[in-house]
Amino acid sequence: KEHAQKIGFPLVIRSSFTLGGSGGGFVHNKEELDDALKNGLEASPIHEVLVEKAVLGWKEFELELLRDKNDNVVIICTVENFDPMGVHTGDSITVAPAMTLSDTAFQKMRNQAMLMMRSLGNFAGGCNVQFALNPETEDIIAVEINPRVSRSSALASKATGYPIAKIAAKLAIGYTLDELKNQITQTTSAYFEPALDYVIVKIPRWNFDKFKGANDTLGLQMKSVGEVMAIGRSFTEAVQKACQSLENNAVGLGYYGKSLMKSDEIVEYIKTPKWDRIFRIKDALMQGVTVNTIAHATGIDRWFLFQIQKLCNIEKEISKYSLQELPKELFIEAKMNGFSDEQIAQVLSDNVSDEEVYEKRKTLGITRVYKMVDTCAAEFEAQTPYFYSTFER
Repeated sequence: KEHAQKIGFPLVIRSSFTLGGSGGGFVHNKEELDDALKNGLEASPIHEVLVEKAVLGWKEFELELLRDKNDNVVIICTVENFDPMGVHTGDSITVAPAMTLSDTAFQKMRNQAMLMMRSLGNFAGGCNVQFALNPETEDIIAVEINPRVSRSSALASKATGYPIAKIAAKLAIGYTLDELKNQITQTTSAYFEPALDYVIVKIPRWNFDKFKGANDTLGLQMKSVGEVMAIGRSFTEAVQKACQSLENNAVGLGYYGKSLMKSDEIVEYIKTPKWDRIFRIKDALMQGVTVNTIAHATGIDRWFLFQIQKLCNIEKEISKYSLQELPKELFIEAKMNGFSDEQIAQVLSDNVSDEEVYEKRKTLGITRVYKMVDTCAAEFEAQTPYFYSTFER
């Protein structure tokens, strides 16, 4: 308690040797401290907690690294959290590669991550490092390091096409990065850092409707029961595809006809991180709330909010037309930004089905193309890539 007084509130309590943030929480005043410490100590198998200054509102980034016995290190992937610090990374929408990270800040994180990895001793394998970044000053704080293959590693593997777990296992038994082949190109070595020419968005899936009375506010303890991952040529396309995959009645980034809140109610609602915050942000933008107001209320970077604003603008433009009047250029733009046929059908001014939208699209020659996930942005020929669908002019 003396330590807590020295640091000052708000504080974060973290339980040792727990997964998914169990026993963790934020403390805003003296009255909350006793309960938070009790919960944290009970959750920890060794009855130990870490008491730190909370960096609420800072941006959160993750780096995935691999290291071999000769101290060669590669950065596999940078991941940016859509939500600021204060939400467990498993409950946060994440984007790869990082979208709003300056090169200077990235180089600092890269160097710090390597130093942290080396300070753990001479171990070979995978490692995940999480950082908090002050959006005003670009000060960086290391939040945690996981010297193992983690939940984030599985996402980074799928996102980049780089088999982190397989390579980490080989590094652990004595191979070096330059000895191992890239599984996809079959010509380059595992020492090549992956290059991404697409955007990955991961959105968690919650089941609060099955747990009546459960607190749906997101925080340090992970509450999601699964997640979806989508690949697109842009953030807007990827986030729409991810929302379409959630199986929660959302048609892309929108619950059409279900936003009953007034704009001032929405702004108040989105101040608290909840499972549907990204949908409510879109509702707020559709109602004319400014990007600055939402950024101030949520702490989410303006770049992401401007991307959602772009989707709102396209949607408003589509709503002016019937299916027969819809200009081809606008149709193509909508498809390139991730709008599904069903979504377009819901937005159009006339009452049409998604099958009719599909037929019209086929008539206009607007069809999918397939792009490769090949770890190298097409620099080398790929032998075993996988593919994602997209729309291009």
